[in-house]
Amino acid sequence: MRILVLGGSVFLGRAFVTEALARGHEVTVFNRGRSGPDLPGTVTVRGDRHNAGDLAALVQRAPGPDRAWEAVIDTSGQQPHAVATSARLLREHASHYVFVSSVHAFARWPDRPVDEDSPLHDCPADSPPGLPFSTALKAGCERSVIEQFGTDRSTVLNCGLLIGPHESIGRLPWWLERTARGGRVLAPGRPDLPIQLVDARDFAAFGLDLGERGVGGRFVTTSLPGSSTYGELLTACAAASGSNAELVWVEDQRLRAAGVRPWSELPLWYPEFDDNGSAGAIWRADSRAAAAAGLRCRPLAETVHDTWAWLQERGPREEPYTQGLQGDVLGIDPQKERRILAGEL
Repeated sequence: MRILVLGGSVFLGRAFVTEALARGHEVTVFNRGRSGPDLPGTVTVRGDRHNAGDLAALVQRAPGPDRAWEAVIDTSGQQPHAVATSARLLREHASHYVFVSSVHAFARWPDRPVDEDSPLHDCPADSPPGLPFSTALKAGCERSVIEQFGTDRSTVLNCGLLIGPHESIGRLPWWLERTARGGRVLAPGRPDLPIQLVDARDFAAFGLDLGERGVGGRFVTTSLPGSSTYGELLTACAAASGSNAELVWVEDQRLRAAGVRPWSELPLWYPEFDDNGSAGAIWRADSRAAAAAGLRCRPLAETVHDTWAWLQERGPREEPYTQGLQGDVLGIDPQKERRILAGEL
């Protein structure tokens, strides 16, 4: 197949390209060339998806006598206007469009469980360019794709939390590096808390399967609820690095009282209950439809092991991991961690 990947050099995009090349597909990647090197074996087209001229030039590079791709994999759509522009130009040059969205597109997440029928945020298709970031934008991006390709020729993958080798955000890498240092490790919440994580390689394999078969529709794409726990994750991190880390579990209430920031200071941690005592649903995305359609998630320990192996190959990172518009640094300050473990906070 002839496949176009919008993005394709970092983490999930890289996983899609790697899988597509392994299957023998002809892969074109379209990106700015700023985030990382493109994989050998791809046809590279440089450009910015926010620039209509660059997108028009991309269409001129479409392969084959019909100047068309059989599938588009969009891993980089963040602004509805940019997604609408690309989908509009590619509508006559691609048979199927696979768009990587997020569970953030659902209006009730993470307060309530979500599935494919859950309502989306109210963000129109083709919203004006340059909108400030919000979780609602993904919903507008989805509508932009469906408006151009229809529900039969488009697939929307509402992505859960991705982990695996080449992770660019750094949540799992941070935990691996922290447990590798050994000693008493602040473990948040409770070890039996069910979590939902999906290896980017499994996500990409599933998305390509759907693109190859031309399967339309929406899929909440993450592991099944209850498939793993926080304790299994951190235990696997310690085992992969061969450390003597001692996991010390500290309840949510104490962490909140100590001012620990969810997601950033302790990556992948989010309190089970809010200030009003209501339980959130961050780990309750119903992914049964994706599993029935062929999503297969490898054991969590395998993903952790492979990510540790990649970290050893990559070598030490000079810059800290950051996330969000404010560039929050991932990871708790060692002194603050020690004070919490000592009961001083």
